[in-house]
Amino acid sequence: MIKLTPVERSALRAEAHGLKPVVMIGEAGLTPAVMKEIELGLDSHGLIKVRVFGDDREARVAMYDTICEQLGAAPVQHIGKLLVLYRPKKEVEKERSGKTGKGMREVTIVKPSASGTKRPSVTKVMLKGNERVTEGGTIKRAKPRQSSAKKSALGK
Repeated sequence: MIKLTPVERSALRAEAHGLKPVVMIGEAGLTPAVMKEIELGLDSHGLIKVRVFGDDREARVAMYDTICEQLGAAPVQHIGKLLVLYRPKKEVEKERSGKTGKGMREVTIVKPSASGTKRPSVTKVMLKGNERVTEGGTIKRAKPRQSSAKKSALGK
């Protein structure tokens, strides 16, 4: 469990003020699915609010302690039925397969030979976001969306 100084806790409380609850804990309590959702929320946001539906204060405090111990999070605030948790975000780099830059992606096109006895031809092509490769290996652009003649005459 992470220990926070009073100054850090105060800053996190101020930051969490505008947040909406990410996870809701119902009458089933802390199920593995709920714990997984809380962990995903902490990984992606770092600071989250959790709403607990239930009137038993001791049960809420026990849930709060359990979540903090199991997920390695820091307890920031417990007001009524809202729990505020903090854990530094994990730096996860998503590896994009074949993508380079904005809207461009590299695609390998393999075309079999016409006779079937020679090696297939392999070419690497950069595609824009609105292009796709057909089964035959040709590149097609997406068609522009059709607009209504009536709407364009009325000035939208």
